[in-house]
Amino acid sequence: MSLAAHDRTTLGAWLTARGESPTHAGRLLRAYYGGGGVFDPDALSIGKTLQTTLRHEHFPAATFVRDRVVSSDGTTKLLLGLRRGGAIETVMMPSYRAGEAWCCVSSQLGCAMGCDFCASTRSGLDRNLEVDEIVEQFVHVTRVAAEHGRRVRRLVFMGIGEPMHNLDNVLTAINHIAGQGLGGLGWSRITVSTVGIVQGIERMARSEHPPFLALSLHAPDDETRARIVPTGKRYDVATILAAAREYQERTGRIVTIEYCLLAGVNDSEAQADLLAQRLEGFRAHVNVIPYNATGPGLSGMVYMRPTTTGVTRFLERLRSRGVVAHARDTRGDDVAAACGQLRDADRDAAQASAK
Repeated sequence: MSLAAHDRTTLGAWLTARGESPTHAGRLLRAYYGGGGVFDPDALSIGKTLQTTLRHEHFPAATFVRDRVVSSDGTTKLLLGLRRGGAIETVMMPSYRAGEAWCCVSSQLGCAMGCDFCASTRSGLDRNLEVDEIVEQFVHVTRVAAEHGRRVRRLVFMGIGEPMHNLDNVLTAINHIAGQGLGGLGWSRITVSTVGIVQGIERMARSEHPPFLALSLHAPDDETRARIVPTGKRYDVATILAAAREYQERTGRIVTIEYCLLAGVNDSEAQADLLAQRLEGFRAHVNVIPYNATGPGLSGMVYMRPTTTGVTRFLERLRSRGVVAHARDTRGDDVAAACGQLRDADRDAAQASAK
């Protein structure tokens, strides 16, 4: 089991079981995270016996870097092999602020949500990621960011998978990433994105340290949403927006409404007006995401990105109705690292070769 799976309590128990003082747990974890997932037991003041134990009974990493590609804008995408089988993608995005970076992590190996414009769901769902497989994505990105003189200052669960369907592991991983003496990022710097799993939203709101919530809405009307986001057949727009409002009221954290803009599908002025109407009295922030090409969807539909004029028109329509909205800058699309482009590369390749 990787050190990324431990906190001070569980690592302290591991040490106690081996006749060592549990007080060493904090020192080991600080060394692990401070060293980007790598540390030398012999360099720590922990005693010869424990140094020997750690050399012979080490904590094998749950992931390893199989490939690394860098976008022209500096975005770095890592393909991580999993010791338990499979591979996932995670992304380091340089911030516009000097010395800072963002980290985009995956929560599942594959995805079952079936969003028609998203590459992550094309191969279906294999399994949930374990805690250490999630945390180590942050550790890898931290190391990459440091190579460029940057420090990870924000982390988003917007990679492969639906976090609410792996919420136990996601919340534990968040505690490891955010906690002082561990990853140290802080809970207010973490956002979890969901297509609108209402029970998960409600449960996350009751967690000890609720992160920020991003709701992948993508359409203001049930008919359009059910066509491009299949979970829209289970949870209608009114229901998931009610859950998002309750989340914001309970936690005090402003909710982001994610809206992937698809030309001729969900980008009309009437749809902008309806979205604004549904958000009346809700201090949410709408993040308009111009579509990033992913090829034909599961339905066979090939989507198109709206023109710059079309994106601006949609934004201005929302703003004229009092909605706080902005368009997300496209980052990393030249290496398929942009929003909606991450995928399970191994399964995609296997499926392609079987055809």
